[in-house]
Amino acid sequence: MKIGVLALQGAFIEHIKILEKLGVKSVEIRQRKDFAYNLDGLILPGGESTAIGKLLNDLDLLNPIQSQIVGGLPVFGTCAGMILLAKEIDNQSKTYIATMDATVVRNAYGRQYDSFNVMAYFNNELIEMPFIRAPYIKTVNDNVQVLATVQDRIVAIRQDKQLATSFHPELTNNTYVHEYFLSMLKL
Repeated sequence: MKIGVLALQGAFIEHIKILEKLGVKSVEIRQRKDFAYNLDGLILPGGESTAIGKLLNDLDLLNPIQSQIVGGLPVFGTCAGMILLAKEIDNQSKTYIATMDATVVRNAYGRQYDSFNVMAYFNNELIEMPFIRAPYIKTVNDNVQVLATVQDRIVAIRQDKQLATSFHPELTNNTYVHEYFLSMLKL
């Protein structure tokens, strides 16, 4: 099993460390040739969504990634990665990969100093959820499964082989969310 981790900006190294902890090989995706590997899945990390989106365009990675996801490549987006996957961004007209039937709100929980940690249920498992300038999911279509809510807001969803979270599971010692993603690869 080999998972690509978008390594343009943001918390990508933390995802790689979780994958290593689980015994899973990863490949850093920094340019188009890196995406040519035969990948079993892809992780889009947190960071700054507009910066990552611009780099995806500049490096000619946006269309190949979008095509692979549409073709069935399993993908896991955290925070900014979730924004990249959303078909609609409530407080921004521009979208990026746009493969998940969801509307997200950028920086919905406030600025950096408004960041917080909470214990909440993800797919019936109580886990720590760090929120850093986090978005939340405003609406989803019927084909999207809600996996977690915090403060009556949707913070984790799944659509087919796509998983997205508002929070950063890679910033904890708990591997449950990554294990959940890896289980999606076997379907």
